[in-house]
Order: sequence, then structure tokens, then C-alpha cells
Amino acid sequence: MQKRIVVIGGGTGTFTILSGLKKYPNLDLSVIVSMMDDGGSNRVIRDEFGLLPTSDLRQCMVALASSDSDQTLRKLFTYRYDQGVGISGMTFGNLFMAALTDIYKGDQKKAINETSEILGVKGKIIPITFEKTNLVATYENGKQILGEHAIDEPDSQIGKFRITKLEVIPKIKVNKDALDAINSADLIVLGPGDFYTSILPNLVIDGISSSINKSKAKVVFVTNLMTKFGQTVNFNVSDFINEVEKYLAGRKLDFCILNTSNHFSKKMLSKYKKENAEPVKDDLKRYTGKTKIIRKSLISNKVYEKPKSDKIERSLIRHDSDKLAKVVVDLL
Repeated sequence: MQKRIVVIGGGTGTFTILSGLKKYPNLDLSVIVSMMDDGGSNRVIRDEFGLLPTSDLRQCMVALASSDSDQTLRKLFTYRYDQGVGISGMTFGNLFMAALTDIYKGDQKKAINETSEILGVKGKIIPITFEKTNLVATYENGKQILGEHAIDEPDSQIGKFRITKLEVIPKIKVNKDALDAINSADLIVLGPGDFYTSILPNLVIDGISSSINKSKAKVVFVTNLMTKFGQTVNFNVSDFINEVEKYLAGRKLDFCILNTSNHFSKKMLSKYKKENAEPVKDDLKRYTGKTKIIRKSLISNKVYEKPKSDKIERSLIRHDSDKLAKVVVDLL
């Protein structure tokens, strides 16, 4: 009988862990994806096409695409236009799903399923909701910011404060498929990824935390390698654990995976320092809580460069997808 793993998140971190997990044939994989992104090409998808954001869905699809699928097709779905009025900055994959949704008369769920079929996706891609909503973050100085993009890239004044509350406006209905996946899971994986804009947004949707609490599955959190300005400034591992458990409404984590390698190049660290980011510190040497702490060397040796068509500097320090997947699978 296949073991069921549910990954909850979105973005590059989720792409990384899914890329590793799909190599295990005995797994039944599902990924629950945040649907609040309102920046870049997703803003166009939301505002001009009237659809839910598709970038995180697209990344998950490419990560889980069959190794037998046409490599050209996979490259197409990640291709980003860098010229052309109206389409500069858009990806082919996002435009493809927008067109398919129109063909199916606005049925975005069907478009997602059909796109998954075309790419030979191994697993289920599950949007957290099919209703439109916006993230709202409240900071320790009392100020609030509306919108995922604004939270992800705050101004220099608000970004140095910690977020004390995350919510969505308006309240929305959770996708029942997400609840079903959680209820039948053997292992639920949170992270890695942008903490307040990819991971926790899923937990503030009504029904998700309560379903995780009721689930018999073990819950594992993958700690980020680096802090991020505007979200996790000065966060240690304990801060991540405490914050996740706050949004899990009482459920304690069964496992916390964290990186032990500190082989960061000075060049990489200097780039992060310019963005007020640094390696997450392990402050759990004397930890006596119930969560089992798993320490492994998990840094990828690959060098990630900034795509020519991308105006945003991408992360250079990432988890190794195969090493991370093995640690997760071993927990089963």
C-alpha cells in the first residue's frame, strides 16, 4: 500500500521538495497550494483575466511532471517572455492555463487537472481554495499590510518589524479536496518556502488547521535555510516552530528538519546581507520539547543564477531536493 504524503506550501521551496519526492515510486503525493499571490504575472492573471493566481500551481506541476514527458514541453511551461506589450514578464505556463480555463468556460479546476494530464504529473495538485481572497498581515507596531506581494516585499520601515497576525479578507471556503487529502495523509509536510506568504497562508483558511489537528498523520516542518527581510528577520529555529504551532491551533509538530551545514560562500552571504538576510540559527541545543529535531546537511551544491528575463533576484542558497526528500521519506 502506498504511503500518502501531503506537502503544504507554494513557490520555490515546494518545487524543491516535490522534485525529490516524485522520484519515489511508492508514494501517493498531494500538494496543497496557496492561492493568494497578487504580484507580477499573477496580478495580471487576477486583475485582467479574473482568475486565481497560477504561478505556484505551475511550479508544482513542473516539479511533479513525469520524467518521460517531453523536455521541450516542460521548458515551455517555465518560459518567461521578456518582451512584447502586455506579455512581458508572463510565463507560457500561466498563459496556457488561462487559455484552457477560458476554453472550459471558466472552470479553473478542470483546466488545472487537464494541464496536469498533459505534463504527466505524478500526484495531485490541490489549490487551497477556488475563491478570491487577499492576505492581511498585522505587525508588532500595529500597522497592517494588505496583499501577498506587499507583504513579501515590504518597504524598509515596516519590514524590520515582526508579523504578529496573518489572516485573509474576505473569509473564504476551503477546497474540500484539500481537507480530504489531509484526512487521509500518513505524513504532512510544511515548508520549506516563504513563511508568511507561501506556508502559513494555507493554515489561516478555515478548516485546514482543525483538519490537521484531527488527522492521524505525522506533521513535519522543514526549516528555511535563510531568514527573509519583512517576514522572518532574526528568526531562529525555535521562532519558526513556535509560530507554526500557533497557527496549527494547539497541534504540536512531530518533526522539525533543519540544516546543519554552514558551508556558505562569502559571495552568497554578502548578497543576502544586502537584503538583510542571514542563515537561520539553530538555538535548540538544549531543546526539551516533544518535537523530534532532525539535523542533516541539506544544502544544494548547485549554483542558481538569476534568469536573464527575471527582474527579481532569486535565492542562491537552496535545499538539495534529493537529500531533503530522503530525510522526509525516512520518516515513514
